[in-house]
Amino acid sequence: MVRKVQLEGRYGQYKSRKRFRLKYVKTPGGRTVIHFEKKKPKPAKCAICKAELKGIPRDVKGLPKTKKRPERPYGGYLCSKCMRKVIKEEVLK
Repeated sequence: MVRKVQLEGRYGQYKSRKRFRLKYVKTPGGRTVIHFEKKKPKPAKCAICKAELKGIPRDVKGLPKTKKRPERPYGGYLCSKCMRKVIKEEVLK
């Protein structure tokens, strides 16, 4: 099904599709218009095992530095399991 949509906003046609998500909204007048919403950032991943990192919020904009990542060595870069492995390897060397 093809929707006929009138693009709203000053630069509606030219907004980057990579940064914005298209949301189709019905107005009270019966028209269907597009609202551009910012996409959510992807969850942070561990550099070694690619698992999703716990304790890191998706929207870190406006948060203080201590709330953006866990307070441990390699916090925000490695998951806790991989961090333990790396530290054990460093100690054994």
